[in-house]
Amino acid sequence: MISVIKSGPSIKHRDCKALVLLGFPAKNKVCKLIGPQLSLHKRLEDKHQDDESTILPLLPDPCEKVISIMGESPNEFKLNNPPEDGISAVKFGPNSANFLLASSWDGTVRLYDVVSNNLRMKYSHAGPVLDACFQDNVHAYSGGVDNILKMFDFNANSETILGTHDDAIRCVEYCADVNVVVTGSWDSTVKLWDHRTGASTGSYSQPDKVYTLAVCGNRLIVGTAGRRVLVWDLRNMGYVQQRRESSLKYQTRCIRSFPNKQGYVLSSIEGRVAVEYLDPSPEVQKKKYAFKCHRLKENGTECIYPVNAIAFHSEYNTFASGGSDGFVNIWDGFNKKRLCQFHRYPTSIASLSFNYDGNVLAIASSYMFENENQVEPTEDAIYIRHVSNQETKPK
Repeated sequence: MISVIKSGPSIKHRDCKALVLLGFPAKNKVCKLIGPQLSLHKRLEDKHQDDESTILPLLPDPCEKVISIMGESPNEFKLNNPPEDGISAVKFGPNSANFLLASSWDGTVRLYDVVSNNLRMKYSHAGPVLDACFQDNVHAYSGGVDNILKMFDFNANSETILGTHDDAIRCVEYCADVNVVVTGSWDSTVKLWDHRTGASTGSYSQPDKVYTLAVCGNRLIVGTAGRRVLVWDLRNMGYVQQRRESSLKYQTRCIRSFPNKQGYVLSSIEGRVAVEYLDPSPEVQKKKYAFKCHRLKENGTECIYPVNAIAFHSEYNTFASGGSDGFVNIWDGFNKKRLCQFHRYPTSIASLSFNYDGNVLAIASSYMFENENQVEPTEDAIYIRHVSNQETKPK
């Protein structure tokens, strides 16, 4: 079993992945919970404690296409020169179908041209990089276990250190509406950064370690340890707009906001996703619901996998989910329907990103040490999939 070690410059490769795989096993079914404690857990049947809100049934769809063998999908290919260790994030440029960022536990941030399938450039941190984002097509930001936020100018091939946190930087996002960079850290703070001055404009305490965050217009949605969710107004960070508790019973893994800015989707380590709305009025809150996903039955036992990644289609407000079961599903959240499921990838889905017009989906397939019995991890890879309206458009 991988032991938890202190974060810092001396951390090597995947040894500290246990730091992001903390959580608790499910208790409502005979199951194996894959991942959260790097071991398999069994729990007794209890059918009466299974409802968190409305459950979305996973019924097969007539148009669903599932390809089970790699190489049978002509609309998909692997990027050349993938990261040499676990992939922490993939993100497309804001207005380009070409450029993709990939951050990795190998300490690098890589810029790919997905049209030519070419690694254009890469730069490094002193430790594993946990997240990265674009500001525009030539400027990127990144942070990780070295606690440093970097800005990189791809045209000038130069980097600038904007500042630091007191612990690892887990999340990095750029908010175009307010023109600030946002970082969330395991030091239980969120910081805002002015890229023009290269300095932090404020540090804001959170109730616990920041695990995930999402920008929603001029709002910031922060998910922390302890299943807390906070909604901030980036124009006025003097107070928290909303304090919430996740409607899911187990650790939050990912939060992403709807492009229409009405709400967000939250995933957990226990094979569930919640659709939430920002309007606090009772009438709107009645619409929220949660559903089970990324679960497989093997030999009569239900295996429950973490849902690691969420990505939204910018036009249709549909979203993709990726789990440690190796599957990617496309959902219509407003109509409570699964639109399709792709073939099973070689290992866990660590990150997902649609390009700006939603025609291409980047899929990071990267083993996350969920199963203590797997000794030789599968090779990390980034797949570029051209998706169709049949797969992503609400029906």
